[in-house]
Amino acid sequence: MKPDVPAPSSFRLRAMLDAPITPTLLRLAWPNLLMLLAQSSTGLIETWFLSKLGTDVLAGTALVVPVLMLMQNMSQGAMGGGISAAVARALGGGRNREANELVLQAVLLNGALGLIFSLALFAFGPQLYRAMGADGAALSAALAYSNVLAGGLGLMWVMNALASVVRGTGNMLLPGMVICGGALLLVPLSPCLIFGLGPFPELGVSGAGWAMVVYYAGGATVLGWYCLSGRNAARLQRGRAQWPLMRSILSVGGLATLNPLLTNGLIASITALIGAYAGTAALAGYGTAARLEYLVIPIAFGIGAPLVAMVGANIGAGQLQRAVRIAFTGGALAFVIAEALGLAAAIWPLAWMRLFSSDPQTLAVGSTYLRTTGPLFGFFGLGFTLYFASQGAGRLVWPLTAGVVRLAVAVGAGWSVLHLTGSLQGLFFASATAMFLYGVITLTAIVRGAWSPRPPSGNLSTFKTDTA
Repeated sequence: MKPDVPAPSSFRLRAMLDAPITPTLLRLAWPNLLMLLAQSSTGLIETWFLSKLGTDVLAGTALVVPVLMLMQNMSQGAMGGGISAAVARALGGGRNREANELVLQAVLLNGALGLIFSLALFAFGPQLYRAMGADGAALSAALAYSNVLAGGLGLMWVMNALASVVRGTGNMLLPGMVICGGALLLVPLSPCLIFGLGPFPELGVSGAGWAMVVYYAGGATVLGWYCLSGRNAARLQRGRAQWPLMRSILSVGGLATLNPLLTNGLIASITALIGAYAGTAALAGYGTAARLEYLVIPIAFGIGAPLVAMVGANIGAGQLQRAVRIAFTGGALAFVIAEALGLAAAIWPLAWMRLFSSDPQTLAVGSTYLRTTGPLFGFFGLGFTLYFASQGAGRLVWPLTAGVVRLAVAVGAGWSVLHLTGSLQGLFFASATAMFLYGVITLTAIVRGAWSPRPPSGNLSTFKTDTA
C-alpha cells in the first residue's frame, strides 16, 4: 500500500528521499546557517555591549554563557533533534496522524523540561557560579544576567520544540526567518535596555537578559500560530499526553541531551580551572575566545538540522545507504567551514580579541587559546554534525562515546598538565587534542557500520532504528 503523504509536505518529502543529495542539503541548510549565524552574531554583539560595563561584567557573563548554551543546545539540538527525527520518520513512513499527534507531545515535553531547569537555575545558580570561580562583582553580574534568563527558559524550550517540529517536515525556511527576525529585534533592543537609551530604563547587565526573554516570547508565538494554522505538514491539535509518542521523542532526544551536557560541561570545567589557577583577567580572555568556538556549534547545527530530517526520512523509508551518504556529505561540508573559521582565528587571534578587551592578560590568554585550538575546529564541526545525523538514524552510542572521550582528555589531561606545570598552553593543547579525537571517533564508527549491523548477505535494506 502506498504511503499517504500529506500534500503540504509532499514536495519536501520527495526531495529528501529522491533528489540529488548535495543540492538538496545545501538548499535546506542555507536558511539554517543564516539563522544560526545571525543568532550567534547577536550574542557576540551583546558581548561587545556588555564589555563596555567592565571586565567584571565580561567575566561574570562568561560564566553564564555555557549554561545558556547548554539550555539552547539541549532544547534545540538534543530534544529538538529527537522531535525532528520522530516527525520525519513518521512522515517518511506515511504515518501522518502520528506526525500531527507528535506536535503536542513535543510542546508538553519541552515545556516541562524548561520549567524544571528554570527552577534549578534559580535555586542553584549562586553555588554553580561560585564553583566556576566567580566572586564579588563578577558573581553579582553573573546572577543579575542569569536570573532574568532563568525566568524565560520555558519560553525558549517551547519555541525550540515548535521550530524542531517544523524542521522535521523539511521546512527550514520558517524557523530561519523567525530567528533572523529575532536577531533584528535584539540588536537594537539589547543596548537600549542595558544603557537606558530613549524611553527604556537603564537595566545594566540584566537588560541583556530581558531582551532575550522578549525574543523567546515572540518566536514561540509565531511558530505556535504556524503549527496551529494547518500550514505545517505536522499540525498542532488539541489532545492529551501520550507516553508512547513521548517515548519515541525521548528515545533519541533524551539520550541526545548527554551531548550538550558533555560539550558545555567541558567549557564550564575549563572555565573553572582557569578561574582557579589564573584569575579574572585570564577567565575573561578564555571566555571571550571560547565564544568563537561556539560559532562552530551553529555551523554544525545549521547543517545538522537538515541531516536529522533527511536521514530520518530515509531511515523511515528503508533507504539506509542513501542516509549514510547524506551524513558524510554534511560532515564534509561542516568540516570545511569550521576549519576555515578556526584557521582564520589561529592566524589573526587579536583581530577577534581586541573587539572585546584591551587588557594585556586577557588578550594574551585568548590569543593563546585560539592559536592552539583553532586549527582543529574542523574536527569539532565534523563530529558535531555527525552527531545530528546519528539522531536521524536513532544511533547515538558512538557520538556520545566520542563526547565522553573529548571531556576526559580536555578536562582530565588538561587538569593534570595545569596542576603539574601551571601552563595554560598545556591545558589548551589538551583541548585541541580532544577536538581531533571527537571528530575522528564518530566518523570512524559510522564508516565501520555503527548505524546497523550488516547481514551476512551485505544487504542493508533491513536496517531498523534503535527506536523502532
